[in-house]
Amino acid sequence: MNKRLVVDPVTRIEGHLRIEAQMSEDGKIEAAYSSGTMVRGLEIILQGRDPRDAWAFAQRICGVCTLVHGIASVRAVENALHYPIPKNAQLIRNLMIAAQYVHDHVMHFYHLHALDWVDVVSALKADPKATSELAQSLSSYPKASVGYFSDVQKRIKTFVEGGQLGIFAQGYWGHPAYKLPPEANLMAVAHYLEALAWQREVAKIHAIFGGKNPHPNFLVGGVPCPIDLNSDSALNAKKLAQILEVIQGMQDFVNQVYLPDTLAIAGFYKEWATQGEGLGNFLTYGDFPEEGSGDAKHNLIPAGVILNRDLSTIHPIDLDAPDQIQEFVSHAWYDYSVGKDKGLHPYQGETSLNYTGPQPPYQYLEVEKAYSWLKSPRWKGKSVEVGPLARVLMLYAKGHEQTKELVTQTLKTLDLPITALYSTLGRTAARTLETKIIADKMLTWYQNLIANIKTGDTQTFNDEFWLPKTWPRAAKGVGYMEAPRGGLAHWIVIEEGKIANYQAVVPSTWNAGPRDATGQTGAYEAALQGHAIHDVKQPIEVLRTIHSFDPCIACAVHLSGTDGEELFQVKVC
Repeated sequence: MNKRLVVDPVTRIEGHLRIEAQMSEDGKIEAAYSSGTMVRGLEIILQGRDPRDAWAFAQRICGVCTLVHGIASVRAVENALHYPIPKNAQLIRNLMIAAQYVHDHVMHFYHLHALDWVDVVSALKADPKATSELAQSLSSYPKASVGYFSDVQKRIKTFVEGGQLGIFAQGYWGHPAYKLPPEANLMAVAHYLEALAWQREVAKIHAIFGGKNPHPNFLVGGVPCPIDLNSDSALNAKKLAQILEVIQGMQDFVNQVYLPDTLAIAGFYKEWATQGEGLGNFLTYGDFPEEGSGDAKHNLIPAGVILNRDLSTIHPIDLDAPDQIQEFVSHAWYDYSVGKDKGLHPYQGETSLNYTGPQPPYQYLEVEKAYSWLKSPRWKGKSVEVGPLARVLMLYAKGHEQTKELVTQTLKTLDLPITALYSTLGRTAARTLETKIIADKMLTWYQNLIANIKTGDTQTFNDEFWLPKTWPRAAKGVGYMEAPRGGLAHWIVIEEGKIANYQAVVPSTWNAGPRDATGQTGAYEAALQGHAIHDVKQPIEVLRTIHSFDPCIACAVHLSGTDGEELFQVKVC
């Protein structure tokens, strides 16, 4: 019998994910199985509540992706009620979403994914002088002196000798898959530490516009921050100047640190440009409206579906069409009233628990049956990948000039063909390129906001449809956006002013979902097939590809009682 490789939990992600892989005799993955190991049920909690309050609950879907669920939720209500928002509100939302992107992508790279490529302990062998020369050859980032890298190296040595490596403690340090020279490792660890300080500044954008971070405040019909340049309690001139300062600091870090580091590290791992693709199908909902109307035609990121790598044909997507997006539970621990093998559009979606799997502790999942708390979303019955790679491919296919220039320059620098995009390495590079595109665009949105204010337009909220007495007796809508990890949409059904049904289909459900009734794999499962594993006790190859998606399983699985009580307890021995 062939060996089953189990990685549980997959670390350096938000949430709980288990990967099982069926290994061949020659050490390659024949089949992979992705299991979300927490229960989902937040939609149940939202039923019967005021739609205007939904965003506050929806934000708690995840501890990382708080802002994006709030945005998707208010957009769902606005879509159901045909509720337009002011131009300033749209621009402020764009800036808040963009800040989430840049923050999330940078933090993911340095603190979650880079450790799959960077050997922290190897940095102790680096020559600080050579490290300084390397850093200065890559960018103009001011923190690149010999003394700076020498101090960082001393800090690492203190951690190692004191046995207090913290997050570094469980790394596969010394694994032959690590290829960076010690100097590159030292530079990357230094930037890891820099990113910790940098991210505190980025969070100020959410705090200024939304009152706090995480879980900033939102408002159906606009944003909750009034504009008054002379008021200490509103968005004033001082706060707007602070926003600009933070944006410029974000751009500097992306241009001088994140982008050069990605290219430098990728150059040592070019063999990963042919591994980790999987499906070849990609989906985007679109986001970042350029006009105050929120018209999808003016989105920076276009919507559509790419099938079989064919960038010449973009298939349109309709989030209301019952035959386009459906969720399946054939291999999930849920039930549908129509049967486990039937798909349901989110407007008719159900969250009905039916755990019949193995009781912890167990050795293996029952993969021929149900094996995950994630559902299996499909577009017209097809598995698709969502996320930065899908968005960069969509922008590239649509002829977005900056995207085309960045992709061409990156591939030329690494001496790789365009097919390299469809890989673990390509997915990681796409996240970096997307970060630059969005960070650059933030300045335009900020300038447009300032221009509006200068004309006397300070409106940030539309109260026309705020009161339930103005609503129809029944309404339904979908709020969609491109979260950092991929297409996110919330579907809401409103009856008599209350939520009758609520369903969120999130990026990690699209990517990490299990097989469906026809046996189609999800994106994670497909991307792992064929991977050669050097050491099953240190499966760094699995981590590299799974982390390239930036998993956030808490977004895909959740359950809590209406009074916050514990419903059950799972113990792993």
